Amino acid sequence: MEEISKYEQALRHYDFSFSDESVKAAVARLTETKVAENDTADVKRFLMGSVELTTLKTTDSDESVLALTEKVNRFYHEYPHLPHVATICVYPCFAEIVSQSLEVDGVEVACVSGSFPSSQAQLEVKVAETALAVRDGATEIDIVMSVGKYLSGDYETVCDEISELKAVCGTHSMKVILESGLLPSLADVKRAAILAMYAGADYVKTSTGKEKPAATPEAAYVMCQAIREYYDQTGIQIGFKPAGGLNTVHDALIYYTIVKEVLGERWLTNKWLRLGTSRLANLLLSEVEGKEIKFF
Repeated sequence: MEEISKYEQALRHYDFSFSDESVKAAVARLTETKVAENDTADVKRFLMGSVELTTLKTTDSDESVLALTEKVNRFYHEYPHLPHVATICVYPCFAEIVSQSLEVDGVEVACVSGSFPSSQAQLEVKVAETALAVRDGATEIDIVMSVGKYLSGDYETVCDEISELKAVCGTHSMKVILESGLLPSLADVKRAAILAMYAGADYVKTSTGKEKPAATPEAAYVMCQAIREYYDQTGIQIGFKPAGGLNTVHDALIYYTIVKEVLGERWLTNKWLRLGTSRLANLLLSEVEGKEIKFF
């Protein structure tokens, strides 16, 4: 009961009385009035530096992951006037390949862990997988919140798992994926984000990209509200990562605008704002360079 009381007590400091419709209206106003002013070359260059270049396919192999890593190495030399991507994100079995072949300082090696994407495994399995990923060179870990346990109201187990996996990560950043499209309401998205942060998340992330819907501007909006309110309550800054369904540069500009308007300039760095995507890197590069480029 002590652990339940801690999280239930924390939740009492936050407002969940809003409706999905009110959030949709707020996001629509924001999109209509603010996105255009952020449609600039400078913002697109910035967003390139927030991209987490991701490959999470059943067909991934040592050769394909090595080829992706080599592209990141080449990009650094061929486009020195542009920021490098923030991260290469892979399955844990490829952590060693990426960490040993990556030559660009400042690019993180992220691994999805904890029985991604379902999070349906014994905690001991999740712990072992995470520990092995860190051992093999992962500098960031992405885990999925136990959505089924959240939906059952078992917040204690949800938070205990996050806390234990964060302990395994140590000083390495851990992102907690809410799988926002599977949660019943936007109030639940906010509640899950707050629980994840109190349990030890360094970032909250919308989606795995394996479920529909994936990231949505409305989920991003309430997650950023949660991050802002958590910061106001605790003084702890938490990062934000939309992932899944970022198909166009306009999509990226919407998320940038939400972060700018809800969280403010403090979050507009390539550390605190990440974009989980693969296709977006080429689209941003093409717009910045003024011609179609398929580099990645």
